[in-house]
Parts: sequence; structure tokens; C-alpha cells
Amino acid sequence: MAQLSPAGMSDSLRTSADAADTEAVCIPIAIVERDTGIAKDTLRIWERRYGFPSPQRDANGERSYSATDVEKLRTLKRLMDQGMRPGKLIGLPLCELQDIAQARPLRTRSRDEQVVADRVIRLVGRQQASELRAYLHRLLIQQGLRGFLSQTLAQLNLDIGDAWARGVISVAHEHLYTQAVQTVLHGLIAGQPVSQGHPRILLTTVPGESHALGLLMAEALWSAEGAECVSLGIQFPVADIPAVAIDGNIDVVALSFSQAFNGLQAMASLRTLRAQLPSQIEIWAGGAALGGRRRLEGVRILGPIESAVDALADWRTARNAPAH
Repeated sequence: MAQLSPAGMSDSLRTSADAADTEAVCIPIAIVERDTGIAKDTLRIWERRYGFPSPQRDANGERSYSATDVEKLRTLKRLMDQGMRPGKLIGLPLCELQDIAQARPLRTRSRDEQVVADRVIRLVGRQQASELRAYLHRLLIQQGLRGFLSQTLAQLNLDIGDAWARGVISVAHEHLYTQAVQTVLHGLIAGQPVSQGHPRILLTTVPGESHALGLLMAEALWSAEGAECVSLGIQFPVADIPAVAIDGNIDVVALSFSQAFNGLQAMASLRTLRAQLPSQIEIWAGGAALGGRRRLEGVRILGPIESAVDALADWRTARNAPAH
């Protein structure tokens, strides 16, 4: 697993950068996606829209990037994870972006939140995956599902992002954290009784959206509340969702859009899906990419994870459908 080097780049990238002049290094797009956390499709969109990054082509015609461009991408990702929009940042030089990143204040936490965050970050940094899973599971038992998801886990996700932005942990460590959380939540979902309750909720992300943690948190919450959840995993083609929803007697299609996903593209996907789905099938959508977006007719935009419970209750009230 890659370790963080002092300059903020993972060892895999730093080794390449040390081997030759920074601008001469050609880093394949797959490695850039892994080490920056920015999806390949997003990189291509930025290239067309903003002229950055400006990749070279390898012998197979695949995009590859300089170490300087990758470092700028990492800094952009840090700022995006803190709520800033890429369109206002991409044209700035790397040194200015780094100044902005350093100047942004850290979130304030309660003493208890700080204790939990420090322990999780310590376990992640030491790559103690089994200990991390055990600790998260204990927190889940102590706090109950709603408290664990809406308070502890929601805060930890931000804490991990902050730690990554400050260079305390690497992308590899962030992935270790994500895998541990997913394992805990999958175990929780698998332990729920088989439900044939309502609504039947179809969960997925659209192509280009590889982040599934928010969607998994919602699935765990809805499953515990007696809804029947049908997960298609991530990056399912938008054009194929209506047929699956209709054939499966789905009541709600739930989609998640992370901060790394383009907000305008998210809204366009939702409009397309709304036009193709029967009116009786609701669309619920959440995630940081939709934060501050105006309402979209026929789509319920969810806020914090607690709003997932509100959406479920409202659906049942409107249809007089009790939980099972």
C-alpha cells in the first residue's frame, strides 16, 4: 500500500518524479485516478472544458500526465472536498491553490468527536484494517444505527477528508478507511431480515460516479427501516435504469453524487432519468455535488443522511404504507 511522502504525493508518484525531470514524467491515467481520487471521466471533462489537465499520449494512445499536473490535481481535489467548485480553481497556478488550501480553517469538533477522529486516523495511518473494523463496529453497537450514521460516520468521512487535505494520510489510507466502512455496513445490511416491505428502492450511481459510500449509508438506514433495497452497484447506465425499475416493480430510484462529480452533469442525468421513468416511480438523489442546487421537478434532493429517513416516512404517509 502506498505511503505518503513529505511533499504530499504517494510513493508511487514520488518515485517516478525522482527518476526524471518533473515535467518529463508520464503517469498513466489509471494511476492518476487512483492517486488523486478524481475519476477518469472527470479528468476528460476538465480537459475539454477548461484545457486542464493537458495530457500526453503514450504508445497505445492512452492519456498520461506530468507529475506537476498530478500535484495540481491532488490540490484541486483537496479543495473540492472542502466544498469549493473546480471551475473557480482550475485556472489558478499550483502555488496559489496550495496557499488557498493551507489558509482554509479546519472544522471544529467536540471533544468526543476529536477522540474518535484521532483514533480512526491513527488506525488508518498504521494500516490496521481489522482493528479499524472492530472499532467502527463497537461504535455502531454503542450508538445505534441512526446515531452512528448521522453523527459519527458522517463526521468521520469529513475528518478523513480533512486529514487527506492536510497531507496526514494518503489516498491509499483513505481507501483503507472506505473499505473498512463498507465492510461494516455490508455486514449490517446482510444481517437484516429479508424484507418485502415498501418502498422497493433501487440504488445506484451513474457512469463516472465511483463513490458509493453515501449510497451504502442510505441503504443501511432504509434496510433497517424495513424498506426493500435493490442495489445495482455503481456506474449503471442511466438509459438502462428505467427498464430495470419497471420490471422490478420499483417504487423509488435512489442516486448519489459525490463532491467529485460535476453538479451540472448530475442535474442533467436526473432530468434525463425523470423524463424516462413513469411518474409513479420517485427519484431520490443526494450527495455533495447537489449541495445548493435548485429544486428539480419530480426529484427529491436529499440533504444530510437523516433526510433519508424523512423521505421514507413521507413516502409511506402519502401511500399509507406501513413498514414491514
